[in-house]
Amino acid sequence: MGIDATRRGFLAGALAAAAPGLSAAPPAGAEGLKLGIATYSLREFQRKLAIKMCQQCGVKYVSVKEFHMPYRSTPKELAEARRDFEKAGLTILSGGNNSIQKDTDEDVKFFFDYAKNCGMPMLIIAPTAQTLPRVEKFVKQYDIKVALHNHGPEDKHFPTPQSVLKAIRNMDPRVGLCIDVGHTTRTGADVLESIVEAGSRLLDVHIKDLKDLMGKDSQSIVGQGAMPVVAIFKQLKKMNYTGGVMLEYEIEADNPLPGMLQSFAYMRGVLAAL
Repeated sequence: MGIDATRRGFLAGALAAAAPGLSAAPPAGAEGLKLGIATYSLREFQRKLAIKMCQQCGVKYVSVKEFHMPYRSTPKELAEARRDFEKAGLTILSGGNNSIQKDTDEDVKFFFDYAKNCGMPMLIIAPTAQTLPRVEKFVKQYDIKVALHNHGPEDKHFPTPQSVLKAIRNMDPRVGLCIDVGHTTRTGADVLESIVEAGSRLLDVHIKDLKDLMGKDSQSIVGQGAMPVVAIFKQLKKMNYTGGVMLEYEIEADNPLPGMLQSFAYMRGVLAAL
């Protein structure tokens, strides 16, 4: 069976499994990976509506973007925001992406205080080589993990997973990689090899699909592009990956829910078939 036929088979099975209600949550433990949402996907919506949309997708895990827990908030307000997510049955696995590019204790500490007040065990970050040692210092002080997010060919600091891994190889194990599969393929790096190479340094995954694996503007509903999602999930399960697999749905910002629901239906179908 060819790749396209396999993909169609998974998608058909996923949609059938999700019927009649695409928003229905799967049974506990059915997924095998921690599927969740990077709330950047819901950046056009205020926190309470974004939370409701996460619930409609049937997920338990979120990586919260600053839109939904603003930096300018007081510690009390951030604690209240955290309770909003928790009351909805959502676990905050991380927050970000956060640009940490000022090499001062004051600036770096700001983000760790923010994470602490939000109840975030991990920050997804975009540092520089210069700020990274200072970031590691605060990782040790706060016992909060960081995962460096690779941002593709346009990123002058960390375009590929390999550039991240090279920079952190001698650092505290709580300093790791958030692999963005779309940005990874656009650099020409092999996404599966990159996941294997990351090993225990892989702390987070941003999942998405591209119709053209080199095309920034070709993002699609997961399962309708060329991303080797089946192989990615197989590899993550093989290596007993325990971090989040967070849907970062960057298209259709004004109406993302239909595409997100189809993406989760496909991904759950893949996991059910593995």
